[in-house]
Amino acid sequence: MHKRFIKKLSRGEPPNDLGQHFINNRNLIEEIVIRANINKDDMVLEIGAGKGALTMVLSKKAGKVLAVEYDEKLVNILEQKTAQASNVKIIQQDILRMRMPKESFVVVSNIPYDITTPIMKRLLMNPFSGFQSGVIVMEYGAARRFTSTFIKNDYVLVWKMWYDVKYVRKISREFFSPRPRVDSAMVKITRKKTPVISYKDVYAFYGLAHYALKKPELPIDMALYGIFTKPQIKMLKRKLRIRSEKPIGTLNEYDWGIIFQTMVQYVPRPRWPRTPKKRWFEVL
Repeated sequence: MHKRFIKKLSRGEPPNDLGQHFINNRNLIEEIVIRANINKDDMVLEIGAGKGALTMVLSKKAGKVLAVEYDEKLVNILEQKTAQASNVKIIQQDILRMRMPKESFVVVSNIPYDITTPIMKRLLMNPFSGFQSGVIVMEYGAARRFTSTFIKNDYVLVWKMWYDVKYVRKISREFFSPRPRVDSAMVKITRKKTPVISYKDVYAFYGLAHYALKKPELPIDMALYGIFTKPQIKMLKRKLRIRSEKPIGTLNEYDWGIIFQTMVQYVPRPRWPRTPKKRWFEVL
């Protein structure tokens, strides 16, 4: 999933090769942990633990902390720093190849810029995982894209069917070392108490999202042409209370829930759009 980084990773080169920028502001670290609202019943997964500034604060709040870090030099620092913290487990692993915990867990992390999207896909694409909530610091542009009301990417739409992904605030590049070229942002993720569609329909829904969002600026009629007949699209627009030629990318997750249920009810299964298995495995 991140071929251009494999050579660098294999040599154990400095973490900023992966876009890692460590938080150097104590108040920001405290704010992240407070917003995560964790307690002694929680298991926290920290991705890209770095030198352990966030890890140490998490160890005082959570029942268990899984601190994941790839760089061997940083792992040595983490092991020394957390030697007295019995609830911290240091894991030297590539997060994009690591199996997610089966039990419920919370993510509190400052994730590497250059693999932000693959990390988010690993966390959010599989609704059957134990991931419950998280507060994640990421590159500003990615944060705005993931939380925009105009949905351009099929995978972002899939996330919204099971999770609320909310923009919290912008974070100045001055709070990081080494200083990045762009600002960061804080994003909060919470699993929906009631999913918009059933978890078992994840693959079928992804096929619909992948088909309809190839050109998110297209009006609904054109974007859904080939799945629904003209009479079905008229019925669908009545359900959605849409009269104008509204771009498909402006619909929210609940509108998409109506589209999916209408497809299931009225469209013969052979006409359902399919997602190539290769495409599906690329996002997991």
